[in-house]
Amino acid sequence: MPDDDGPRLGLLQQREIEARIVGPLVQAVRDELGEERTLALVRRVIAELARQGGADLARRLGDASLSAFAQCLGRWSEGGALEIDLLEQSADRLSFNVTRCRYAEMYRTLGLADLGSSLSCQRDFSLVEGFNPAIQLTRTQTIMEGASHCDFRFRASAGPRPMSDEGDRSADEGRGRA
Repeated sequence: MPDDDGPRLGLLQQREIEARIVGPLVQAVRDELGEERTLALVRRVIAELARQGGADLARRLGDASLSAFAQCLGRWSEGGALEIDLLEQSADRLSFNVTRCRYAEMYRTLGLADLGSSLSCQRDFSLVEGFNPAIQLTRTQTIMEGASHCDFRFRASAGPRPMSDEGDRSADEGRGRA
């Protein structure tokens, strides 16, 4: 998955650049539309971007299995962005706790702690959905929201797989969208 086009920006750096641009924009929109409408809009846009990112990731990897997804933990953690305590990893389960989250630290430092969950944490569910809808993520707490750790629990089930680029409709037929 490395990019041969030169140096690659780390994900933490990418999120910081995004936050420095999007944060003030979201705050200005919040002043105009109010908290509830603004956060709903932000979450909807971020979810769609993450869903597409998950689908793109599955295509790049050429594999939408939970094992392939687990290989990406290194990318999300690079540069010490996340400290992870791996609890379980198998073909159908991946469980870990994030014990330090520099993403949360970065949002707090930028004065955007109130937006960190919407801009970052909530994207995890949509990313997994776009990667493979047969993988379910359960998370009950996050550092961003004040917990001691984030508890990520992934479970793969036999079920729908993402559509291939060749137009394989069987995955969508399993979801009732033939």
